[in-house]
Amino acid sequence: MSTRTKWLLLAPFSLILIGYGLCVFSEAANLKHTGEPFSRWFLLGTYSLVVINAGLSLFGQAIIFRMQIENRRTIRRYLKKMLRERLKKENPVRRA
Repeated sequence: MSTRTKWLLLAPFSLILIGYGLCVFSEAANLKHTGEPFSRWFLLGTYSLVVINAGLSLFGQAIIFRMQIENRRTIRRYLKKMLRERLKKENPVRRA
């Protein structure tokens, strides 16, 4: 799978995970404030924090993939520019 494909899949999925984790977290906070048993809101809150952290980790990996794409693009442009300059020096066009 190409780096671009990985980035295109991972970035939106990680943002969805972060949003889902925040929704579950707010539900756990609501359960705590309404007087639900400790184990219920604690486990739901722990689950939400795991989901949020997983989403953040995946988003960080998506950023790494995007930076790899940008670095490759920059290097390719630089190499093409250097090749053009070298070819101009080797084969100058003579003007009369």
